[in-house]
Amino acid sequence: MKCVKSIILVPKRIFSVNNVNICVKQYSTVTSTVARENIGKNTTDPSVNSLVNPEWESDSPIGAYRKLIASGQLQQDDCQMSVVERLQGLYDSFGDYEPPSTTVNWLAKTFGIGSGKAAENPKGLYLHGHVGTGKTMLMDMFYQHCKVKRKQRVHFHRFMLDVHKRVHTLKQSVPRQYNVRKTQSFDPIPPVAKEISNEAWLLCFDEFQVTDIADAVILKKLFTELFKCGVVVVATSNRPPDDLYKNGLQRGNFVPFIGELKKHCDVLSLNSGVDYRMNTLPAKGQLYFLTGDGNAEEKIDEVFQALIAEQEEQVIGSRVLDVLGRKLLLPETCGNILKTDFDSMCKQARGAIDYLEISKEFDTVILQNIPKMTLFNKTEARRFITLVDTFYDNKVRVVCSADAKPKELFGAGNMSQKDFDDNRSLMDDLGIQERTEDVCFQRRCFIYL
Repeated sequence: MKCVKSIILVPKRIFSVNNVNICVKQYSTVTSTVARENIGKNTTDPSVNSLVNPEWESDSPIGAYRKLIASGQLQQDDCQMSVVERLQGLYDSFGDYEPPSTTVNWLAKTFGIGSGKAAENPKGLYLHGHVGTGKTMLMDMFYQHCKVKRKQRVHFHRFMLDVHKRVHTLKQSVPRQYNVRKTQSFDPIPPVAKEISNEAWLLCFDEFQVTDIADAVILKKLFTELFKCGVVVVATSNRPPDDLYKNGLQRGNFVPFIGELKKHCDVLSLNSGVDYRMNTLPAKGQLYFLTGDGNAEEKIDEVFQALIAEQEEQVIGSRVLDVLGRKLLLPETCGNILKTDFDSMCKQARGAIDYLEISKEFDTVILQNIPKMTLFNKTEARRFITLVDTFYDNKVRVVCSADAKPKELFGAGNMSQKDFDDNRSLMDDLGIQERTEDVCFQRRCFIYL
């Protein structure tokens, strides 16, 4: 049997199919434990909010980091150390921080009473840099040790989906006004921001990025209100603030948010030039099947049947998921296993909310017939990025069959300079440089070649 190369996301549990080895992504030489809590959960429950990693036990973030270096589990990295020192400074400044009450804010605004309180709010941190440099690991280490009573660590996609749900729910609860001449438009953002700020005084965002105009429109007002309520933000991103929503639709309306973000968060770059994920590659794996091999479908079926054998319920059938009142039909499922294809997941009108609901129901997704893509397929490519991103963050295993190796799945194609400029945002997401076919397709998935 030919050796088939693989791509795999973080698994929920280990399984064995013909001596298949499961590959697990690592943010650095230490596997990072990723929280999966929803933004709306009770943040006073330590079982919900703690990113407990025994290897990080220490009295502070910098203590835990030095301990890992001393034990040889992390390499000495001056760039990482400088970030840890900044995170340690933020950790020290928190103490027993609580945001000022609404009464204090009102008195400060109206009479100038207690106005000095707002200046004491700690300034957050926006950490950006290339993939694999350890951004998420360092933020999670900070989050674990931070003693703020109410804190949440959440993927930015998940956070924004929750915000939109809250806005929708709040709008539905407001009585309809029929005298439009006397009615002012209802703004749900301030009460939603207040609700979130009551749940979390520290928000740690992983993968801070803006690709949706619906998010871009509300971000400035949302975060302005959150900052007014004393919320402190720590975030990781692959791009600096000035490049957020780059070339996005109506970006001019989004730009003021960048200034607000910089005002309340120190911007720090982590670019050591080292991708630590590539230093921890496993020996081999066989869960990425090339359709050109001829027997890829048979191999996929073998994996599917082997996984079904592990299920208590072995009946194959369709399942319908309810996604915000919309029905999502999944024709072939068995227990916690979904078998589907690229056309169903990425060519149809799907979004992060669909992939999030799928990740809640299934811990293994078999995704067949992934094609080679160019910038002419940018819509499908963006959905594929979101799919991989969401499944990874929720620890969903993915078995794939594709027309090409991972690094060859996306190419710029034969396009003019104007086409390149028009599609700059997607090119940035995929790591494509101008007038080059050298593509590094590694977004939030662990690739083993």
